[in-house]
Amino acid sequence: MQNSCEAIVIGAGPAGLAATAALKAKGLAPVILEKSDAVGAVWRKHYDRLHLHTDRGRSGLPGFPIPKSFGRYPSRAQFVSYLESYAGRFDLRPVFNTEVREARRHGAGWRVDAGEQAWFAPIVVVATGWASYPYSPTWPGMEAFAGPILHSSRYRNAAHYAGERVLVVGFGNSGGEIALDLADAGVDVTLSVRGPVQIIPRELFGLPILAIAIAQQHIPARVTDFLGAPAIRLVIGSIEKLGVIRAKKGPRQMIEEDGRVPLIDVGTVAAIRAGRIKVRGDVARFAEKEVVFASSPMEPFDAVILATGFRPDLRSLLPCAKGVLNDAGRPLVSGRPTAEPGLFFCGALVVPTGQLREIGIEARRIAEAVGISPPVAAPSARAV
Repeated sequence: MQNSCEAIVIGAGPAGLAATAALKAKGLAPVILEKSDAVGAVWRKHYDRLHLHTDRGRSGLPGFPIPKSFGRYPSRAQFVSYLESYAGRFDLRPVFNTEVREARRHGAGWRVDAGEQAWFAPIVVVATGWASYPYSPTWPGMEAFAGPILHSSRYRNAAHYAGERVLVVGFGNSGGEIALDLADAGVDVTLSVRGPVQIIPRELFGLPILAIAIAQQHIPARVTDFLGAPAIRLVIGSIEKLGVIRAKKGPRQMIEEDGRVPLIDVGTVAAIRAGRIKVRGDVARFAEKEVVFASSPMEPFDAVILATGFRPDLRSLLPCAKGVLNDAGRPLVSGRPTAEPGLFFCGALVVPTGQLREIGIEARRIAEAVGISPPVAAPSARAV
């Protein structure tokens, strides 16, 4: 079956919903294709204790703020509720259980193959996010390890780990917060820190760290990192005393140049200082019931959680697109026109000024770019 429409948005997470609402505000009738059965599917699967690391006032999507009753840093469940309300507010009706296999050039527009159908439109917005691409590195001996080894995207809470010794590999936000969740539940938890890191507070002297990042966004990264370092050290303290190495690049420079987000501390540092979370270096190899570290003796563990991030690779989704992806399959630009006419990405790149805030900016920017040369509505266009 073939369907013609004015625009196709791939994904019904925050970026997909924001892009669709912005396109609708320009008079278009986009179709949202979503592989799961609900909006915000990735957020529904995040670990239970997760709260936004960015404050409510700067995390809402275009045209509909997050309710004040949710507090300064809404919970995962509250944010899912907000996405449901957002979809209802703007009458966004994704086509659920429809996984997009690929999008290819088709004449002056695009053909998108999804489910048993083909969809045609002059505009395609890829808003698939990152969490569909978990990265799990391998080490010698993993196959012999007797306990479970799972990616952090599958972790929900500490209930299954009572009385166990758990190793969390990775010191990003998922790793730091999952380790804290386990420690708060009384689990014997160790963090494997694989390399130099940066740690920043969620708030600095009562202000959300995001507000400071936004105020300084037009200042060069090296300058802002230099100016902010003394205040961050005052609040966080010496991270070297935690058993980790401070990265040479500052937090913002690390984000802009490497796409790495520093640990936004919500209690992990205090738990390490209190001895409730142990810190070790990188993993060297696995044994049946132990893990051997690169710079310390082996230790016994019952389970391992890999908080090793995500590596989106869109080459199979866009097999014929030219000049839009890097060698690893990540978009070169987001929220702007690409080298392929009519193809856009939303929320695809890491930014220092808040991912949800950036999604809203990019959604409006995409709608403006499309609005410069509005596509001709197809006779059988289907509205969301």
